Amino acid sequence: MRVRSVLAGFAVAATLALAACGGSNGSNTGSGAPASATSITGDVSVFAAASLTESFTQIGKDFEAAHPGVSVKFNFAGSSALATQINQGAPADVFASAAPKNMKDVTDAGNADGTPTTFVKNQLVIAVPKGNPKHITGLADLVKPGVKVALCAAQVPCGAAANTALSAAGVKLTPVTLEQDVKQALAKVKLGEVDAALVYRTDAKAAASDVDGVEFPESAKAINEYPIVVLKGAPNRAGAQAFVAYVLSAAGKSVLSAAGFQAP
Repeated sequence: MRVRSVLAGFAVAATLALAACGGSNGSNTGSGAPASATSITGDVSVFAAASLTESFTQIGKDFEAAHPGVSVKFNFAGSSALATQINQGAPADVFASAAPKNMKDVTDAGNADGTPTTFVKNQLVIAVPKGNPKHITGLADLVKPGVKVALCAAQVPCGAAANTALSAAGVKLTPVTLEQDVKQALAKVKLGEVDAALVYRTDAKAAASDVDGVEFPESAKAINEYPIVVLKGAPNRAGAQAFVAYVLSAAGKSVLSAAGFQAP
């Protein structure tokens, strides 16, 4: 009789537990409790700096694998353009900027949900065609006759960082083109349209089969910090919070470190 009573008690407890799970259907009931992994569904829209393309694409795949039923949609572009889109009402869940200035544009407009968190740092290198045919070793070589250089536009984080580094080196450079994000500047080198471009170390590393990255000391004067935040009015707030948490997790940091980003 005692054994039967114990078994009956276990059966009742199991039934109640199953009922509780079934009743919640894996969704947030509005009780104020944070969403669990099983309650995160739907699309998560992430606006991210172009220099995060490779690493965030991998993080997005890993995040989807960890949260079945979730699809991460990325909009990669220059941080200044992304900030403008967000402030003009473009629906997005997360913003990851390549510089605090562009993030401040969003927070000042009241479009951030909480305080942004700096998750990585990055710095510049000189991207040159494979083999470095112009024998460029530093910023001073960029103003030699016949050397064509691409820079990012000044309002873009990689452009602002380039101007800071050039000023630190006392180099006055007139680029042949100003691009709207770092990937476009790098593409000019890969296509052979310019002899060099100032890009992030991570971008040169991602394109190592096509370009070489030349380090220069003044890059230490222009290190960019990357902040990330959930956006106010995010269509998928639970998904946004989970994605930011994943970026800040050990798994996210591992991907970013492998891409060449520095710890904040």
